[in-house]
Amino acid sequence: MKYSYYPGCTLRTKAKKLDDYARASAKALGFELEELEDWQCCGGVYPLSSDEIGSKLSSVRALNEAKVKGQELVTLCSACHHVIKRVNDDMKNVEDIRTRANNYLKLDEPYLGETEVLHFLEVLRDKVGFDEIKKKVVNPLTGRKIGAYYGCLLLRPSDILAFDNPENPTIIEDFIRALGAEPVVYPYRNECCGGYISLKDNDLSKKMCNTVMDSAKGFEAEMLVTACPLCQYNLTKNTADGVPVIYFTEILAEALGVKEEVDA
Repeated sequence: MKYSYYPGCTLRTKAKKLDDYARASAKALGFELEELEDWQCCGGVYPLSSDEIGSKLSSVRALNEAKVKGQELVTLCSACHHVIKRVNDDMKNVEDIRTRANNYLKLDEPYLGETEVLHFLEVLRDKVGFDEIKKKVVNPLTGRKIGAYYGCLLLRPSDILAFDNPENPTIIEDFIRALGAEPVVYPYRNECCGGYISLKDNDLSKKMCNTVMDSAKGFEAEMLVTACPLCQYNLTKNTADGVPVIYFTEILAEALGVKEEVDA
């Protein structure tokens, strides 16, 4: 199976390992991520102004390129996924935005929201299947107690993202279990880390991060895994005595036996 793939800016810099481990794991699991040729920054934040289309155009270009190739579009960074999925919903359901974006881009055919946007975790759950992943694990993470950190962007708004139950998500816990580890379910795993607040009020962001980390430690998590580069940075930077926070693709690559070739 081949998917169009939108990596996003951060996966070229600070979060390069999130990308590297995903590509190696995809190959081990038998599917291909075909990177879009001319992708541009998604903007990182979904614009809330109803008359704003300029910052949405790069997402529409990516969505249309996947449509032209006849492929589903896979994302990995939580922020990129959030922006692209919401812009795609606009192009399906908001006539004014759809009309103005298509008028500006002058595509061969209007883009009407036809592309299906999938997060890498959704590919693992819905396309590959966690039972199939279990069969391909060569280094089971037996005895490891790992907590999922969802944050905000994968889950909300739930009617558009449709990723998992926003109040009681299970996809990352099921993923952790498929790798042979024990998922740690703690109360603050889907609460905000204060990522965007940190630029304006770093003390508040630190307080929010420590609340998340104390919750995870209280339930005996040995590490946290996330799909969000900003969450990973924020939780690591703002918690002096916390547990390690790594990308979920790292434990996947480890379990599949391809982590060492990425790290080499």
